[in-house]
Amino acid sequence: MTPTGTILETPAMPQTNSPTDGALLRATDLRKQYGPTAALDGASFSVAPGEIVAVMGPSGSGKSTLLHCLAGIVEPDSGSITFAGRDVTGLGDEGRSALRRHDFGFVFQFGQLVPELTCLENVALPLRLTGTKRKVAERAAADWLGRLGIEGLAGKRQAEVSGGQGQRVAIARALVAAPRLIFAVEPTGALDSLNGEQVMELLTGAARDTGAAVVLVTHEARVAAYADRSVTVRDGRATDLGAGA
Repeated sequence: MTPTGTILETPAMPQTNSPTDGALLRATDLRKQYGPTAALDGASFSVAPGEIVAVMGPSGSGKSTLLHCLAGIVEPDSGSITFAGRDVTGLGDEGRSALRRHDFGFVFQFGQLVPELTCLENVALPLRLTGTKRKVAERAAADWLGRLGIEGLAGKRQAEVSGGQGQRVAIARALVAAPRLIFAVEPTGALDSLNGEQVMELLTGAARDTGAAVVLVTHEARVAAYADRSVTVRDGRATDLGAGA
């Protein structure tokens, strides 16, 4: 069944982390300034192992900057970020890249497959970037294509698959290296409602099967309803709406 739910606005709350102890990823009092604009103004956030958290907010609210800081794409001006109990705030480019290769997976709005590669090669790519031999990486990629029911796409390229099929390939690519945390950015934004539901069921089902946590950035309440908990970002600050919001 497709989950239903409505994200309700709540009064401002103290900026706290998740009530869940032992967070996998925790950010505290993040601040990021772009010129005169404060993109983040004391945002705090956490996600527990295996938890799916939806991050919502209007355009310009700071949710993209929050995601970029959490994923190690940009450095916050101040505040702290820990991953698996390790302070990663001061990691250099190499350290942040290592996190993204080994511990993080990504699913983007338009899939962002490499057009020159086949679907099988796209899924194998994260393993190849860590030095895994081609045959080993492609066996793992073929296994994930099969698990998601798209083994028939292995030899096709991006231009030969539909948007929904491309997102399934992107999910396989995000999961093939067994990441501990997946960042999913508007994963259904380019899809119709039926394909969107199928993609969300595959993404959340696969994440729960593997124990991966998911940070789900979306503006759609129907997508956020797949999460265990929702956080809203406004004016650079994050408010936890709790479970079942």
